[in-house]
Amino acid sequence: MPWRETQDPWHVLVSEVMLQQTHVPRVLPRFERFVSLFPTPRACAAASLADMLVEWQGMGYPRRCKNLQLAAQMMVNRFDGEVPSTLSELLELPGVGPYTARAVLTFAFDADVAVVDTNVARVLARISGKALNARAAQELADEWLPIGFSRDWNQVMMDFGATVCTARTAHCEECPVFAQCGWRGGMHGDVDPAKASAFTSKPQAKFAGSDRQARGKLMKALTVSGVASERLTVVMEIADVERAVRLAEALVKEGLVEYSAMGYQLPSTMQK
Repeated sequence: MPWRETQDPWHVLVSEVMLQQTHVPRVLPRFERFVSLFPTPRACAAASLADMLVEWQGMGYPRRCKNLQLAAQMMVNRFDGEVPSTLSELLELPGVGPYTARAVLTFAFDADVAVVDTNVARVLARISGKALNARAAQELADEWLPIGFSRDWNQVMMDFGATVCTARTAHCEECPVFAQCGWRGGMHGDVDPAKASAFTSKPQAKFAGSDRQARGKLMKALTVSGVASERLTVVMEIADVERAVRLAEALVKEGLVEYSAMGYQLPSTMQK
């Protein structure tokens, strides 16, 4: 994973935003090209949103791309074009929440902070044997953090949850902390505490036929050319004209799409 080979704060932030709700295999082919085209906050802030959205295509949730540019513009205006290095300042950036802020701090600045993502939350809940709310999960993660080793520790915790203590099948026979685990794969009939814990994965709505899928098809078409109003249903592959217009107008309100007499198109520049 190329983002693990760098401590450039901007590149770390880009990777973390890309990885929000998007699996690693879909991010890998996009990350290096994106940071080569927009290598710094200043470059990102000055770019056209349309160009950025073209490079974002295939990862979904394009609002993240817009927020990334808004965050870059804030860095230029308030932080001399640099990624801030404190938790409070990072949390002020558009699209940056508690996990992303802490991830930047540990992976870019080697700060002694614990990160809690889906995989880490699962590990915490199972080993402790308790269903954890957001606050309890973060407090436990902070308690377990070995001072001076945060970058390696956080990566280990995330990888452990991704490869051993997984959501669907916990590989307990391979687990090096099985003896310390409070759940132990439910061998005593205990309910998996991760299922009732904060941050852990919950069943998602069906993607096929969803508004997300229709929006994604329109955004993909717009990376090639504009789309006339009368072609919305064709491009989105839905029959309901009212629904198609509603979804398109929502993208306009979010600042991801522009509308004119010619139809819909990607915005050429961000409003400062």
